[in-house]
Amino acid sequence: MESLNGKVVLITGATAGIGKSCSYAFAEEGANLIITGRRHQKLIEISNDLKTKFNVKVLTQELDVRNRTAIESFIESLDGVWKNIDILVNNAGLGRGLNRLYKDNPEGWEEMIDTNIKGLLYMTGAVVKGMAERKSGHVINIGSIAGHEAYSGGAVYCATKHAVNAITKSLRLDTLDKNIKVSTVDPGMVETEFSKVRFYGDEEKANNVYKGMTPLTGDDIAETVIFCATRPKHVNINEIIVMPSAQASAFFTYRGE
Repeated sequence: MESLNGKVVLITGATAGIGKSCSYAFAEEGANLIITGRRHQKLIEISNDLKTKFNVKVLTQELDVRNRTAIESFIESLDGVWKNIDILVNNAGLGRGLNRLYKDNPEGWEEMIDTNIKGLLYMTGAVVKGMAERKSGHVINIGSIAGHEAYSGGAVYCATKHAVNAITKSLRLDTLDKNIKVSTVDPGMVETEFSKVRFYGDEEKANNVYKGMTPLTGDDIAETVIFCATRPKHVNINEIIVMPSAQASAFFTYRGE
């Protein structure tokens, strides 16, 4: 088991859900954290709590992964202990709508593509450049079961997660000679802000997604991410699909009698 103590971990979308859970899980292991997200005050609150509870170093940066210039500028500005990022957790992502393609909102398409694909590419490109120079690092992408199966109403979201799957596999090949690990953790149903965002704040619709079953939590996914990050040097976890016990696929969920 590889120790994470003192390692520098950058987590995107760290203000809630899986990203927030990952921040706490890595801090508990003694890692120093760079946490990014769009909600500045949330980042500050999480940072202060992590420092108090775990006595680790935390750097916060208000950042929208859709802004390539801002990402490149931020990564280039890092110095001291922060410059050498050991682990990148690409968590920032979202779904918008669950309508049939011909009834869907193209603005939602743009937001998903810009965040889930382009944002991941921007951050990965900026961070992996340094990892390749140092011949050391680990990229862990948060994918989805939607990257393996397509479903009605999810054409564009599923397409973006299929893209994450392809990017992960290609990056693994691109960095094979650079001592860089590349993994993807692909969850099924996780109860976070995801469904609330997908339904544009409609809490009733969001709650119905998980009705009659017990979904995964952000902490469940964070535990899986930590498993990937702590394997011995000679072990790379390529892909983990993790589902609630009551969910067999993107299509089949048991919701009780």
